[in-house]
Amino acid sequence: MELISQKMRTLAPELDPLRIGTGWTPEDLAKPQVMIESTFGDSHPGSGHLDILVEEVRKGIEEAGGHGARYFCTDICDGESQGTDGINYSLVSREMIANMIEIHANATPFDAGVYLSSCDKGLPGNLMGLARVDIPAVVVPGGTMNAGPDMLTLEQLGMYSAKYQRGEIDEEKLNWAKCNACPSCGACSFIGTASTMQIMAEALGLALPGSALMPATSPDLLQFARKAGRRTVEMATEPGMKPSEIVTMKSFENAILVHAAVSGSTNCLLHIPAIAHEFGIEITGDTFDRLHRNARYLLDVRPAGRWPAEVFYYAGGVPAIMEEIKAHLHLDVMTVTGKTLGENLEELKRGDFYERCETWLHAFNERYGVALKKEDIIRPYDQAIGTDGSIAILRGNLAPEGAVIKHTACPKEMFKAVLTARPFDSEEECLDAVLKHKVQKGDAVFIRYEGPKGSGMPEMFYTSEAISSDKELGRSIALITDGRFSGASTGPVIGHCSPEAADGGPIALVEEGDLIEIDVMERKLDIIGIRGERKTPEEIEMILAERRKNWKPREKKYKKGVLRMFSEHAVSPMKGAYLDY
Repeated sequence: MELISQKMRTLAPELDPLRIGTGWTPEDLAKPQVMIESTFGDSHPGSGHLDILVEEVRKGIEEAGGHGARYFCTDICDGESQGTDGINYSLVSREMIANMIEIHANATPFDAGVYLSSCDKGLPGNLMGLARVDIPAVVVPGGTMNAGPDMLTLEQLGMYSAKYQRGEIDEEKLNWAKCNACPSCGACSFIGTASTMQIMAEALGLALPGSALMPATSPDLLQFARKAGRRTVEMATEPGMKPSEIVTMKSFENAILVHAAVSGSTNCLLHIPAIAHEFGIEITGDTFDRLHRNARYLLDVRPAGRWPAEVFYYAGGVPAIMEEIKAHLHLDVMTVTGKTLGENLEELKRGDFYERCETWLHAFNERYGVALKKEDIIRPYDQAIGTDGSIAILRGNLAPEGAVIKHTACPKEMFKAVLTARPFDSEEECLDAVLKHKVQKGDAVFIRYEGPKGSGMPEMFYTSEAISSDKELGRSIALITDGRFSGASTGPVIGHCSPEAADGGPIALVEEGDLIEIDVMERKLDIIGIRGERKTPEEIEMILAERRKNWKPREKKYKKGVLRMFSEHAVSPMKGAYLDY
């Protein structure tokens, strides 16, 4: 089997001398060549340590007889840009990372690739780029950070901030939380988008079994990185090891069932459809809704559960989750090991993987003075926390294309409610109203024009935290938006409302005093009344048609740059908000 890298050497005679000038030896030139693509940079804890893992990957590649070349496309941090216009660049950065990977790999082709990332947009961007490049590849997830004192984790900062602004805690307590929430490198220690996407990479069969969401400080992660380097050299000459030959619809169904079991981030409904699109596979919100129905929710980890994400690996990680839902998985799907999912799970049971996990769990218990068992973290199938997955897709005259709610993080009181509309055209206006108690119990608070075309689809994190941390509002109002939420968000929040307001979706037509019906179990989201008075569906349809005649598109928020491009070409939130040129 001829390696593409060796063919390139004959086609481009300048290649050898240029690489020798870069530090390659003549012997390196004749080896299988592996692109090591990472999001390393000083941008945030999830990427700041990846250079260490990159070097372990390089060692593994050399041990297997290959040569590794380092490429970098640093990601940004949603947490650092939260609450500012910087967060508007978050989702579009996923597209730019995928674009740069495509450019890196196709400008000078390689025989295989290793992709390292930890966080929200870096991981889906790498998975999208991996699919486009389509050379044999392994993903190395960058792991999770440790929990702080009192098991403090970053998603609690929104709560601390809201309490401080309401005068419930003093500045000293807020500063204590700020200084202790991120004690190490790695992704934030809760099942947010970063953690969810690490889990998805393994569930899709693109990362080595057991490697997702390990503590970033663990020596085990270094071993996995080195092993990934060795494996890619082997894959370069093995038939059937391209991502397009591994990932199928069955792979995505497995991943979505795992998503249900861990109560994964709602942002996964943006990323999985976008990744699937790169593979030529259609995944929609309806796919998630179908697979989540009657699915078991097993993971007792924040934000929906009790424990930091650090303990996920200690309980056996993705393999342990898969063992519990094994009867519902496609065990015959191929993975990057060259073996099927079923074969991988059996091999882990025969080895020392679970024993090593248990050793780390004992160390965690001693550190925090607790006595956690595996079953306290990953519940047995017949003792599930929930039996209807973790998300639902709501539809109706307010969201004809759908909207998403993470019902495992929503108070039961809000599963079925009729509320009074309070629309706002930006998060800043809405947050100010919530913090100044201008929002009342029984309100349906709308934040619109925050979808992909409206403003880049930022997270409504601070507003959702201000609501969910308020003892009264958190159980009596709902937040509805065409924007999205942090994977850390909890409470009665409904996002991705499609079509978005900037496209003239019904969310743009909502007026003060409209009656809004939410029914999670029946999957409904409807306008059912006007100015506090109920109307028939036919009357509502006529009123909305009249409002639509008077509605005028807003002037585009961005006149130049990447956000202008995103606003012009992004598909709807429920399709994945990817760029459709």
